[in-house]
Amino acid sequence: MTATVDGQGIRLPAVDTSEPALAGLTATLAASAGHYDRTAEFPWEPVRAVHEAGLLTLGVAPEYGGAQLTIPELARVLQALGQGDPSVALLTAMTIFQHLQQARLRKWPDALYLQVIADSVKRPVLLNAVRSEPELGTPTRGGVPATKATPTANGWLVNGRKSYATGAEGLDYHLVWAATEDDEPLLAHAIVPGDSPGIEVIHTWDHLGLRASSTHDIVYTNVEIPAENFRGLPAAQAAAEAAGFGTAGIAVIALYVGVARAAQEFFLAFANERVPTALGRPIATTERIQTIAGEIEAQLIQAEEVLYGLAARLEAGDEDAVRRAGVAKLLITRSAITAVQTALAAIGNPGLTRRNPLERHFRDIQCCRIHPPQDDIALLAAGRRTLGVLRPGDQTQRQRRRNPRGQDAYRSSRGREAAARVARTTRTAVSAAPLSAPSRIRAVRLIGEAGGRPVSSTRPSGGGPASARSATPSPALAAFTTPAR
Repeated sequence: MTATVDGQGIRLPAVDTSEPALAGLTATLAASAGHYDRTAEFPWEPVRAVHEAGLLTLGVAPEYGGAQLTIPELARVLQALGQGDPSVALLTAMTIFQHLQQARLRKWPDALYLQVIADSVKRPVLLNAVRSEPELGTPTRGGVPATKATPTANGWLVNGRKSYATGAEGLDYHLVWAATEDDEPLLAHAIVPGDSPGIEVIHTWDHLGLRASSTHDIVYTNVEIPAENFRGLPAAQAAAEAAGFGTAGIAVIALYVGVARAAQEFFLAFANERVPTALGRPIATTERIQTIAGEIEAQLIQAEEVLYGLAARLEAGDEDAVRRAGVAKLLITRSAITAVQTALAAIGNPGLTRRNPLERHFRDIQCCRIHPPQDDIALLAAGRRTLGVLRPGDQTQRQRRRNPRGQDAYRSSRGREAAARVARTTRTAVSAAPLSAPSRIRAVRLIGEAGGRPVSSTRPSGGGPASARSATPSPALAAFTTPAR
């Protein structure tokens, strides 16, 4: 990768993210994915290929020489990389996310970040936020890290142990989630150069999937950093800034859709090549295999439609899309996992054989569940939203507990809203249905009891056939909307 330098600084070259360019990179990564899965070595050569394609500097802000990156484009890139080698795709994603975070929050010292960009022109530069801890678990569920940043005369000392640090063996910069030791601690990502004394990688990553992602533990012992490399914030503000899943974070799930597409590719090739003696022709010619192929494609269409539809809405700034991102992640992962499991079940023993890549795809796809928000968190948030129940610590919720009248008024208000919705649906159904006179009278009375405005007991004239205005009635009105016989 080459760049130009002018009076305004570094200008990174344009990156080719066209379908042919990405397909070529997918093939390059796929050629060595099996080797790195078996050995669990750090995938230096595939990472260099991604660097040469310019993808490791996606997300760099235009003022630092980069180009604008949309969420749909990022998802396309990560899906292509995931189809080739998901471990390399994850390393790439983590680096891109840090560039996007810098574009949004400007947390790096300017001179240091400019050095990162200059180095990224010459070689792969990998970045990642190192957040999880053995005791704390994932910070997305709350809590203060045990890793501490202690002030010194010249800056800070970082001490602690982190777990599941993706890219541990190859990171140029660790963004270490740490807290001060004050009574009310300040939290931030301490920017730690990867070659700093006091960093020890503990090789703990012996995982089912993404075995080449180097997601080991890291111990930091009296690691010195300059004062400007840790800008602590109060816990609530730091947590709000760190929460970035609802925007670009949805794109990381695209790499697992790529894994599922790779599994589909193997299944289709196997189905066309497998010729049982008793059948005398490829199993792809049988209706059973054709139906299974259709099911796999249906699951992948569902995953991609949710992924790219939501990505486009997020890019457009749709606030409702942000609220739906957690459930969307769950739906995408369910579809991707189902697609791979369906292929594996259809093929049988050959699919579980290590020389066939489907076995690796099956293991890799399981890792998609672990990315935040995990299923229970996404469902809990969605359930609370739909039920109108707020989190236990919410101020409004506390006010309702202290003010029963206010709570009753809230329930009454929601009840009136529900009654109004029922009434609107009922008026539409009753107006459209071919009712006998006694049935219409009973329907009108029911609407009145539900709190809705009664409709005329005479059938409206004009406006086209009833079917054009009809709505599906609720079960409670089924008797009233059944034509008289």
